[in-house]
Amino acid sequence: MADKRFHLAWFMNFTPDEWREPFGQGGSPWDGQFYVEMAKTLERACFDYIMIEDKLMVPQTYGGSSKASLNHGMMVPKHDPAPLAVAMGMATSRLGIIATMSTMAYPPFMLARLSSTIDSLTKGRFGWNIVTSAEDLMAKNFGMDRLPPRDQRYEMADEYMEVMGKLFDSWEPDAVVLDRDAGIYADETKVHPIDYEGKYYKVRGPLNTVPSPQRRPLYVQAGASPKGRDFAATHADSIISVASGVAEMKKFRDDIRERAVKLGRDPDTIKVMFCVTPVVGETDEEARAKYERMLSSEHFIVDTLASLSAITEIDFAQFDVDKPIPEKLVTNGESGTLDKFQQWGSGKTLRELVVDGGGGLVSSVELVGTPGTVADRMGEIMEEVGGDGFLITTPVLRVSRRFIVEIADGLVPALQKRGLVRTSYAHEKLRDNLLEF
Repeated sequence: MADKRFHLAWFMNFTPDEWREPFGQGGSPWDGQFYVEMAKTLERACFDYIMIEDKLMVPQTYGGSSKASLNHGMMVPKHDPAPLAVAMGMATSRLGIIATMSTMAYPPFMLARLSSTIDSLTKGRFGWNIVTSAEDLMAKNFGMDRLPPRDQRYEMADEYMEVMGKLFDSWEPDAVVLDRDAGIYADETKVHPIDYEGKYYKVRGPLNTVPSPQRRPLYVQAGASPKGRDFAATHADSIISVASGVAEMKKFRDDIRERAVKLGRDPDTIKVMFCVTPVVGETDEEARAKYERMLSSEHFIVDTLASLSAITEIDFAQFDVDKPIPEKLVTNGESGTLDKFQQWGSGKTLRELVVDGGGGLVSSVELVGTPGTVADRMGEIMEEVGGDGFLITTPVLRVSRRFIVEIADGLVPALQKRGLVRTSYAHEKLRDNLLEF
């Protein structure tokens, strides 16, 4: 009998929680304890991994200033994910921890060294969400006037990944011998410079860290454009996607698997995780009312547009929210997100685009109802799509203790009862758990 289980992951920011609402966490999130508690809860619910998103600038695209971002706590303040990944990883024993780090910000040697160190500290449960960054404001923080064009960023990233692979392999698996009698810690004949010199990067190597438990971190990527899909199919162990409905989810996953086969990869080693924002209640009616309250909130509309402006570098404050976008928009920022959002030609107003699909940014399908209703729907969707799992997130990436509990102690038990998700971990390392089914 085929295994019908699918994977669960969680998408978050190291940002303020749902601070305006009565069920926000209270207190300060910046000591990390709220997120450490979250990680423990998700491990109890047997999630595969938690992923910490990141940006490297203070947004000021929406309305031409940083006012909306700072006033609303939207995408800023945002603290560094790497130290939080260590804190969450050392407070858990099975949950995978993914940190977002940009190829435009870190020299390859530094990112490989950092990743190797965190993978050792978490005993083989670290992953890297690979981004090339998509904001010129970010570029200005790293000595550039603007980012290179998107296609060039991917060309640079392909070379970056080649360097990373050579650095992780610069120590042979048995290089550490720990021979106390001979007084030899590592065999120098098994640690090799890589002497890499390419179009964009020049790195001598070797790494000065020992091989970590996974040898390299789990690679996560979210490419949506054709170039992005090729990159993800080439390198990623797990791919994040926001699709528009079940048919598009299946189409995306089939496309990635076809690209992987052409590249000589086993498509079953790539787990595609679809972003969803479940809204659960004690009755279907209660959940629907909660969902509609969220979508009708002016805070939700403005926060969504401010967030979208930051990642696409298009100022959505210039448009009337009750009229359609006057022209098809293009960007050197996150083009896949923009194309999904604007639905050019649909005739929908900007407000309707925000409301559509729970904000148009975070949910591939609508999941609203009791835990049982939502669990049944998730099972039906995965059966139709073919796999591999869901990445749970919150509207405009703010989280509250209430939402965490609703998912971990409401939805997950309903999924487990139906045999749709794991009830315990079979392995210690992240990659092994992701490949279990």
